[in-house]
Amino acid sequence: MATRSRSRPAHAPGPTFCSYIPNGGKLVTVGPNSAFRIFQHGSNDEPAIIDVPTDSHLAVAAKNDFFVAGAEDGSVTKYSLATNAMDQILVRCTMPIRDLALSPDGLWCAVASDELEVKVVNTRDMSQVMYCRDQLRPVKHVSFDYSGSLLAVSCTDGIIYVYSLSSELPQLVRRVDGLIPTLEGDAEASAKAVWHPDGRAFGAPTVSKDFQVMSRSDWSPQRAFKGHTSDITAAAWSPNGALLATSSKDKALILWDTRTQKILKRYDSVQNTILSIQWHPTDNVLSYTNNNGELFIREDFVPDEHTGLLNVGLQPAPMNNQPLSEVSGNARRPITNGHKPGGRDNRDGTPDGYLDDLLGPDAMSEDGAGFIEDDDGAGYAEEPNRNGKRTATALAGPRPKRPNGFSSFQPRIHESFQPGSTPWKGNRRYLCLNLIGFVWTVNQDTHHTVTVEFYDRHEHRDFHFTDPYKYDKACLNDKGTLLSCDATADHPAMLQYRPHETWTSRTDWRTPLPKGETVTSMSLSDSCIVATTSAGYVRVYSLFGLPLKVYRQKSTPAATCASWRDYVMTVGNGPVGGDGVTRLLYSIENVKRDEVCQNEDILALPEGVELRSVFFSDKGDPCIYDTEGVLLVLKHWRTPGQAQWAPLLDTKMLARLADGKKEETYWPVAVANNKFHCIILKGGEESPYFPRPLLSDFDFIIPVSDASPDDEDEQEMSHHKVLEEQHARYALRHSLAVDLVENTNATSAQKAEVPAMQREVDKVLLQLLANECREGEDHGMKALEIATLMRDRSGQMLAAAGKVAARFQRDILGEKIIQLAERRMVGLVDDDEV
Repeated sequence: MATRSRSRPAHAPGPTFCSYIPNGGKLVTVGPNSAFRIFQHGSNDEPAIIDVPTDSHLAVAAKNDFFVAGAEDGSVTKYSLATNAMDQILVRCTMPIRDLALSPDGLWCAVASDELEVKVVNTRDMSQVMYCRDQLRPVKHVSFDYSGSLLAVSCTDGIIYVYSLSSELPQLVRRVDGLIPTLEGDAEASAKAVWHPDGRAFGAPTVSKDFQVMSRSDWSPQRAFKGHTSDITAAAWSPNGALLATSSKDKALILWDTRTQKILKRYDSVQNTILSIQWHPTDNVLSYTNNNGELFIREDFVPDEHTGLLNVGLQPAPMNNQPLSEVSGNARRPITNGHKPGGRDNRDGTPDGYLDDLLGPDAMSEDGAGFIEDDDGAGYAEEPNRNGKRTATALAGPRPKRPNGFSSFQPRIHESFQPGSTPWKGNRRYLCLNLIGFVWTVNQDTHHTVTVEFYDRHEHRDFHFTDPYKYDKACLNDKGTLLSCDATADHPAMLQYRPHETWTSRTDWRTPLPKGETVTSMSLSDSCIVATTSAGYVRVYSLFGLPLKVYRQKSTPAATCASWRDYVMTVGNGPVGGDGVTRLLYSIENVKRDEVCQNEDILALPEGVELRSVFFSDKGDPCIYDTEGVLLVLKHWRTPGQAQWAPLLDTKMLARLADGKKEETYWPVAVANNKFHCIILKGGEESPYFPRPLLSDFDFIIPVSDASPDDEDEQEMSHHKVLEEQHARYALRHSLAVDLVENTNATSAQKAEVPAMQREVDKVLLQLLANECREGEDHGMKALEIATLMRDRSGQMLAAAGKVAARFQRDILGEKIIQLAERRMVGLVDDDEV
């Protein structure tokens, strides 16, 4: 099929630039005149036009809900795509804007101008600005890598400055000299560093008119694309990195194969110099703008014989040490997007990798369905060994068929995890998030940098240090910071503890683990440090490194652990259930008294639900949060064999989600002050990311019903259900308070909380009794049942219940309540009677 090109007059003659929004639904163009145009993808209708007070716009960058534009007068303005109106002026420069770049999350906008510094502005709060000031000449281009942690700044002096934006002050990590040409700020030639989608490298135009790939690991030159005879003016990788499109001043537009660096097609119908190239995120469409105010949309840009390259998964950047992809036993196929090789969503980086698209879904399947079947047992279909040859067994002749009814069973275990830790995103991750503060690390290739920040900076000071050990786990509390790292060739696995305050010169300590042993999870309390290890041990240390206890966990491999004061809770994989998944078992022990409170009890998780986090509340009760968004607390856990997991909150039943319009989940942080503290994750996010997320809190709501008050009768029912929920919640809080007082050396405030909670329970019961009396005489038996649940032994609450019955003229009920009160006064009614 021939490439179809649609020319769309966009602006007055002059430099024109374009940007797709990430979902590909719209294309925004800016140019010399005082209007922006927004084209709908796939539509031939006239574009939406935004008239603006400025002209001569030289840069644009777009996200799904907004875009930013930079003008020659030095202004950078944010516009809403929902209203097609100006939102705010992000920043003003004293010199013309040359380029703009938005971070992948859209929170930061990098601004390149004829000024010497680069401003990085927060798109939600323009008062938050970071400055990159190491360059000595004006800047022509800026570009974020795909993690948003690195910013490449192409300067007019021919140097690329690479900054790390992982801290509040940008850090210059590399100067790449001798790569790009020296250019004037208004030159049509490009010197932009274009990051490859896999994040390992970027490419940039060179003095020799090539497009050179540079590795970010050691900043060394890799493969180069050679074929232009004039200065390159624009370049763009395809969304999967398998293809590259470049243009030059001699009006050439070239399509390249990334793996081989060979030209797939040269387009000669270009009439003017292309200044901006944009691939559509999902379709075979390439759009570009030129220096004559025109927009071209090329449909079916990649020829039919090469469209397979556009449909494969994410491809690796063209590196010198990249093995040639081939269909043989010598090549190791890369894992893409977390899927194992051989899946339908994963193909290798060669045209052979998409043969299954051409030949059919079963032609190249691993089990040989529809291709070669070893029906006579002669070994024809046996896989070759790593040398590309068949084994002696395969060549020995026919062999008996293996019965098809037998297969090896492998139970699925719950992988170990560190509560409060997030996975890597780019080169950054949180090691710990709680109500004290947070610990985060940045991968600088040869080392890490760790930052510890506190919410209360009057109590503790933030600190930052270079981490040569590459710590991967952390815990934080009021007394100190605990870190751990895996073993390497240079050092064993280690624990490091740094107290926040000390009256000696030694401020921290490290302790190595035995050879071959690594930390799988750890926790920090006010009195001890706990670590579960790959050898199945639970290691307990004092806060200053003295080993207090070492024992082997019964349920292995370990999943996670938590601690509070002298109590240690460990979770491990237990017996396999009927679904083939191991059941998690937990144990709770007081290491100071050497007492086991709960021993290998089952963690209350339904089938198909996994554990998300484990922690102790501020009052010392064990809590868990699962992948269904349910928060549970453990009752009676200090009494062996009596523990029960009771729900405190089901986040799916929150009122904010009732209309079904919000798509959000919650990252658990803590249970404190009778609230669930968490981080709200929106839009399908799975973990918090930078900049520092805000904490939210929700009141406990025990899931007892799901009433929707649409009319008056249902509103009355809803009020009744609210009281029932309050009774269940207050009764649970009372039970936890009684357990605390009866089993610990409680303070006077904790002891006073028990009768206070008892009165709260009885007040709710009194309101429920009034509701039943209001319903009629036939509700008398339920009203009497409610009266028997009252916990007050002085008779005051039962007397109040009698007055309520009298007010509603429920004489028989009133008499029975008086009898119940009299029997209680003489001790004829047990506490447990209902």
